[in-house]
Amino acid sequence: MASWPAPAVPTLPGNGLPPLLHNTATGALEEASAEGTAGIYVCGITPYDATHLGHAATYLAFDMIQRLWLDAGYDVHYVQNVTDVDDPLLERAAATGVDWRDLAASQVQLFRTDMEALSILPPRNYVAVTENIAPVAAAVATLLEAGLAYPVPTAEAAGEDIYFDSIAAQERGPWALGEVGGLDRATMLALSAERGGDPERPGKRDPLDPMLWRAERAGEPAWDSVVGRGRPGWHIECSVIALDYLGANFTVQGGGSDLIFPHHEFSAAHASALSGQPLAKLYSHAGLVAYDGEKMSKSLGNLVLVSTLRAEGVDPSAIRLAILDNHYRGEWEWTDAVLSRGRERLERWRTAGAGTIVPGSAVALLATVRAALHEDLNTAGALALIDEAAAGIDDTALFADMLSALLGVSL
Repeated sequence: MASWPAPAVPTLPGNGLPPLLHNTATGALEEASAEGTAGIYVCGITPYDATHLGHAATYLAFDMIQRLWLDAGYDVHYVQNVTDVDDPLLERAAATGVDWRDLAASQVQLFRTDMEALSILPPRNYVAVTENIAPVAAAVATLLEAGLAYPVPTAEAAGEDIYFDSIAAQERGPWALGEVGGLDRATMLALSAERGGDPERPGKRDPLDPMLWRAERAGEPAWDSVVGRGRPGWHIECSVIALDYLGANFTVQGGGSDLIFPHHEFSAAHASALSGQPLAKLYSHAGLVAYDGEKMSKSLGNLVLVSTLRAEGVDPSAIRLAILDNHYRGEWEWTDAVLSRGRERLERWRTAGAGTIVPGSAVALLATVRAALHEDLNTAGALALIDEAAAGIDDTALFADMLSALLGVSL
């Protein structure tokens, strides 16, 4: 699947440091470093209503990590999937009378356009699940043969659904239930029911076991495969794509905090069961964005769309600045005032150098901004430093290059 055009990233004097990031799995700040190439997998959209500010905040957070890696001199291998066949997409297509493939294609294209406008660095591999049915089915067959998966009969289909055996996987591999999010079992059961799991389904060995392969149902898309006709479950698709493109134990697995459980927990479980190694060294999660007092979500419909803001003439750099004024891990609310601050800041920076010149200020500012961003992406701190120095900046070319390279902001 085609990605989107990459923005220019100027080369800055010297080198920054790889970021210290909060690792969800350990609760500690850890350096996201690598030898040679830094690998990052960020879970992509289910394309039935793209792209709202919650999406933008998540992808901007992981864009920042890539920019710091590039500034540190790293090669970066970024992989992102598109869940272009899943229940929410099929339900929206049925409700609107649109073919699910056409709906997915239109929303993926809108997402690409929004990401390009926001100067988000594109993935090297942008991978649709529908392009990877055979590899996912082969992985499910491998888990069956290893005794790490099992069939569950269903009256809704001629075939059998296939589930992951989480208890057996814990006994044999490096993964243990709860290692990604550190949640207790009661919380995991509640989240499983809320986020696409089926803990009450009869025939499962453990209520938390996730589905690996869904046997064909009438009226649903399905593919012939080595494990029967059907389609992939949710988590296994990301495990297989990540392993195929990045290999095991890559640098960072990222996504929104609502993916910690069950998605990233079981993506890690499946990958570990297939490879015998951890999925990733570090798990990083962006906080959720609210609007009108509730989490911005497609199900609630309280969305602020990037495309709508752009159509209203909002500069994408102002949108970036509005988001970056909040810490990526925090929970915050999008308001008109948040956007106004971003627009006002952009205009101030565009008049940089109009005040009293302080010799050496651009070089000194670069060092302090790098230091702020190194500490768990302290973007709000970096913006405050730039505000303080911008009026008297001595080298407006270096100033502009710094904003472009490190923050993705165009003057």
